[in-house]
Amino acid sequence: MSANAFDETLSRLKERTATIGIIGMGYVGLPLALACVTAGFRVTGFDINPERVSAVNAGEHVINYLADDDVSAAISTGHLEATADFDRLGEPDVLVICVPTPLTRNRDPDLSYVVATAEQIARTIRPGQLIVLESTTWPGTTDEIVKPILENAGVTIGKDAFLAFSPEREDPGNKSFTTRTMPKVVGADDDKSRALAECFFSQVVEKVVPVSSAAVAEAAKLTENIFRAVNIALVNELKQVYAEMGIDVWQVIDAAATKPFGFQAFYPGPGLGGHCIPIDPFYLTWKAREFGVESRFIELAGHINTGMPGYVVTRLMHALNEQAGRAVRGAKILVLGLAYKPNVDDLRESPSLELIERLEELGADCDFYDPHIPIVPQTRAYAGLAGRGSVSLTAEALAGYDAVLIATDHEAVDYGLVAKHAALIVDTRNALARRGIAGGQIVKA
Repeated sequence: MSANAFDETLSRLKERTATIGIIGMGYVGLPLALACVTAGFRVTGFDINPERVSAVNAGEHVINYLADDDVSAAISTGHLEATADFDRLGEPDVLVICVPTPLTRNRDPDLSYVVATAEQIARTIRPGQLIVLESTTWPGTTDEIVKPILENAGVTIGKDAFLAFSPEREDPGNKSFTTRTMPKVVGADDDKSRALAECFFSQVVEKVVPVSSAAVAEAAKLTENIFRAVNIALVNELKQVYAEMGIDVWQVIDAAATKPFGFQAFYPGPGLGGHCIPIDPFYLTWKAREFGVESRFIELAGHINTGMPGYVVTRLMHALNEQAGRAVRGAKILVLGLAYKPNVDDLRESPSLELIERLEELGADCDFYDPHIPIVPQTRAYAGLAGRGSVSLTAEALAGYDAVLIATDHEAVDYGLVAKHAALIVDTRNALARRGIAGGQIVKA
């Protein structure tokens, strides 16, 4: 079959009779699965979490920024099913790997999920299968890590089976771009793998951008997020400098943004969150050291961004001392917003978690309110916060706190209520000023 493997898979993709396997039913994999169903493909979603598998198969609304009926509508077509049975990885014609690529405690790349998934695929790999890695990683991962694992199973990549890299570009809660409308970069190290990947994604998304190799595609994703991380670090540093000068950095940025060329607005915050921007730069700096190259600019940006929670805590301590005449120890503090960005339920790398941990280490008594996260789920880095529930946001509750720390500016929050009843507000997102709310108890941080 291997002699015709490429032609047979290509034909099934063009006719949309191919079956697609998505490994990981999270913020990346599930939206891609839904897009594939919309394009007419049959999709099997693989996940190690049996609760997520059951929820998807039940058509539940498992990711809050998706439409309420997106999953149930896909299930009702009969073209989507989820499973925890990884022995079925040999069934789909295309397998897309959408698993986490976190950092270790030493901020080195952790490819354990990618390696484990590749090893599982290798156990059932068959001629004609296309494997696509979407997980963000350092340039060379597809060729140096994934390919040898697959070829150890007895297939030849580019002849019997096919391998490509296509970076995910999900932006949870972005209403302007969806999985289907976001241009898709596709890279592979042989022509047949690239052709199959380009054909597959062209059926699913509006625009495919082919590049010459998997490494180019891997580097493109890192570059996108390093660009953002560096510019966010710049405004985070400017915020600290201008604060000492008594200058409002948000006003400065808005004024600078009126220039029609040569400037792009980025805004400061209490730290970086999400799976990409806080992590991706360290994947490149780690790989650069292998080649004896220093990436000092990127590392400096990472140093600034990871230091922002500490800066915010210091500002809160000073505000408590100056405006309330009390120490942070024993103070009751409400952290407003737990998700890493507005209007989503995504906690990955959220600086709010570190803010709570730091404040409690200093002796504060912290609660949180988040309209999208009723209970803190289990996380690797902040296991001690798991199971905590969001408090109610009422006038009586607000009046009982020594300070309210705005860490995430969700639209669903009644900021007028907060400003009216909170004794002290430390606003890291300029949330109140943007809504025209002012007051002597408001401190920007």
